[in-house]
Amino acid sequence: MADRVVMVTGATRGLGRGIARGFASTGATIFVTGRDEGALASVVTEIAECGGRGMALACDHRDDAQAKAAFDRLAAETGGRLDILVNNAAAVYGQDLVAPGPFWEKPLKLVDMLDVGLRSNYVAAYHAAPLMVGARRGLIASISFYGAVSYFHGPAYGAAKAGTDKMTADMAVDLAPHGVSAVSFWPGFILTDAIKAMPTEMIPEQLRAMLPLWETPEFSALVIDALARDPDLAAMSGKAVIGAELGERYGIRDRDGKQPVSYRATMGSPLEFVGPPAG
Repeated sequence: MADRVVMVTGATRGLGRGIARGFASTGATIFVTGRDEGALASVVTEIAECGGRGMALACDHRDDAQAKAAFDRLAAETGGRLDILVNNAAAVYGQDLVAPGPFWEKPLKLVDMLDVGLRSNYVAAYHAAPLMVGARRGLIASISFYGAVSYFHGPAYGAAKAGTDKMTADMAVDLAPHGVSAVSFWPGFILTDAIKAMPTEMIPEQLRAMLPLWETPEFSALVIDALARDPDLAAMSGKAVIGAELGERYGIRDRDGKQPVSYRATMGSPLEFVGPPAG
């Protein structure tokens, strides 16, 4: 699968931005989406510096027309080729999300994660599927987390992640006869650019002690890339998969040489929804 074509949604910062860089190190062509055109331009520069080819697609994933236009442009640029879609776009309001207190005391806007996060994953997969089905290959990897099965940041977050897992399972049933796979991908705690840039004294002591265990977002990209190449990919389609466990399966370590850890024992294990085998 030379000259692999990847789309990463919500790639202007955080996990998505690092995943784009990680795929760049494999020499892929990466289409990145986001609302901030300036940030998209800087991501494309980083992709080039890491050995890939980047293409910016300005897109607000709240707007179905903009999402369709992004996929139309990708198809025009690649002759209809898309090998991997990473559904990462999400409406995450950091300070409000992690603030203590019950959901009714937090801003109602947190429920936006059901729109940009869950619904936007559906819309992106809706446009990606015909490109992959036509080629009888491809992987849709939607970012989820342990919050799908355990309490984490409250009901809006949990519903978005649990919904992503079940939606992925059902998509896999439809995609299986066409040689296309879909997984819900659970990374661990992510060492984003923003966290790395924080002065040490601003990081709470308890969190500071945990940081050596956190994964870089580039690790997730390398694991998803290996998963897409796995001859047994179809057997995992429809499942929620843990990035750290796949890293061990494929012998992939993080940039500092560590083997990221699975939080299955402490935060819960994914429900395995298995669709029919590819035919």
